[in-house]
Amino acid sequence: MGSNAVYRKMSSSSTPLAALLCVFACQSAFAQVELTGSWTPRNHEFLTGDGLPVDFTGIPLSEEGRIRALSYSESQLEMVERQCQGWPAFYLVQGPFGLRIWSETDPLKGNVISYTIGGWEDRAPMTIWMDGRTHPSEYALHTRSGCTTGVWEGNTLVTYTTHMKAGFLRKTGAPSSDEATTTMRFYRHADILTILEIIEDPIYLAEPWILSRSFQLSATPQPPIGPPCITAYEGSVGPTAPHYLPEKNPFIDEMTTKYGVPRDAAIGKPETLYPEYRKKIPPAAPVQ
Repeated sequence: MGSNAVYRKMSSSSTPLAALLCVFACQSAFAQVELTGSWTPRNHEFLTGDGLPVDFTGIPLSEEGRIRALSYSESQLEMVERQCQGWPAFYLVQGPFGLRIWSETDPLKGNVISYTIGGWEDRAPMTIWMDGRTHPSEYALHTRSGCTTGVWEGNTLVTYTTHMKAGFLRKTGAPSSDEATTTMRFYRHADILTILEIIEDPIYLAEPWILSRSFQLSATPQPPIGPPCITAYEGSVGPTAPHYLPEKNPFIDEMTTKYGVPRDAAIGKPETLYPEYRKKIPPAAPVQ
């Protein structure tokens, strides 16, 4: 049998296997979902509480993070240089607004180069690079939105964000450092988009902080970019940022008094995140 005949016979016998492998490979390569569009928040998950000054429940703060958080005074926001300081990229899961997502594609190949999640006056737009680039040096410029890269794992978009400026984990003053990183997973089921977020910060967090939020596809367009933040004189705040000295925060027991919970439950102790902590909470007093 000639070499050509042998090749034809081998090719013929391996055709079903080759076709099957091609099917699986193609499914893996194109197992993606459409993320672009306008998304309205469902607000079923915990967001920012009821705005009490000292409310760090659910945040696993380190000792340094707790001290910094308890020094925070909301009067800082009156300072002109702080009014438009903005939020890090991970605020998109916590903020009250919806999302507008659009993509940029390669004009020749048609593949997605990047996704952009529009911003608002207190949050910059976030670009998710899908072109395989690496993150820059640790000494590169840090911005509000940071540097984000993404890859598809099946039909889940997994992103990783670095190089964010220092900011806050929550509006009540829990801090985030410029070494914080964020991993996000975007899941779409029909018209529901769920974003799972894992924030890690070696300075202010004792362990990763995990939170999620769901959005619903909307026919009403969300603005791609919100109105600009405009500063204004709001008071007589001096050149030093208002703050509280250690052990001098006057609001430390406001939440615990209102809800009858231990102080440790409100100030971000890591052990309070786990079910076992409920055994340490004394039973509520009977209603008279």
